[in-house]
Amino acid sequence: MIRTAASILSALLLAAPATQATQTSVALPLDGATLQIVGFQCGKGTAFDVQYLNAGPNMLAILPIDGQQRIFVNVISGSGARYVSGQYEWWTKGGTATLSDAMWDGSRQECVATR
Repeated sequence: MIRTAASILSALLLAAPATQATQTSVALPLDGATLQIVGFQCGKGTAFDVQYLNAGPNMLAILPIDGQQRIFVNVISGSGARYVSGQYEWWTKGGTATLSDAMWDGSRQECVATR
């Protein structure tokens, strides 16, 4: 049994193609699109910019998370504007926001708009 599992695993590893970093683009109709950049700071952390791109039914927020730009999409919210990207949630209302990480027991950072 162990020998069979090892053989299958070896075959899968050999058959797996090598992965390479690639770039791709997604085309969205941007007629009437608006771009708004808002500065935020969470606690005593470094200030950062959030880019909001609204184009028809597509409402996006782009935030720097762990050194990478992540694209968040707008989802239903009882109040304010709520965006999600993978395990992260960015929820804004007025000049405040919370950044939550569902993988860290719902930990959240309270943020304020700086400009």
